[in-house]
Amino acid sequence: MPNAFPPSQIVDTLSTALAVLAAMITPALLISAAGMFILSTSNRLGRVVDRTRVLGDKLDALLHDTTGLELYEERKQMLMDQLRHQSRRASLLQRTLSIFYIAAGIFVLTSVAIGLDALFNRPGLHWMPVMLGLSGAVCLLYGSVLLVHEAQLAIASLRDEIQFMNRLLQMDPHSVKKLEA
Repeated sequence: MPNAFPPSQIVDTLSTALAVLAAMITPALLISAAGMFILSTSNRLGRVVDRTRVLGDKLDALLHDTTGLELYEERKQMLMDQLRHQSRRASLLQRTLSIFYIAAGIFVLTSVAIGLDALFNRPGLHWMPVMLGLSGAVCLLYGSVLLVHEAQLAIASLRDEIQFMNRLLQMDPHSVKKLEA
């Protein structure tokens, strides 16, 4: 029977079948890596959301209680700046999550392509699993670069907040030393 499915010349031995399965499992490690990136990025996004809510509450309290507060306008500006930082971070983290989800999907597709390539053995399609795997890896790399940028934004935001606190401490005659920047 020449058109038998699956083609017996492709998957005719156990070792060949196991080699195909091993090749299909390899992207699973990259899927796991993408999943870890997704988990950690989701946690970072959650912290940004929490921080944004705290800043919003502080701004609301500041706007409703202005009596005798030193540096009122500066406090309001600092909170608005912090909210802008958090907004940029949230946007960047959302884009990063999308990239990591795309990477995970590409790695699943890579595994499927490896199986289909072994099953149908079409020489013109051997490049597909390789290109898919490389595309997924590029997505992981790009997402990692975005996470580095987001971490830099987080540190810049923290430095701005510490500088403002140091200004507040300078106004207090009882403060002993500045916070470390």
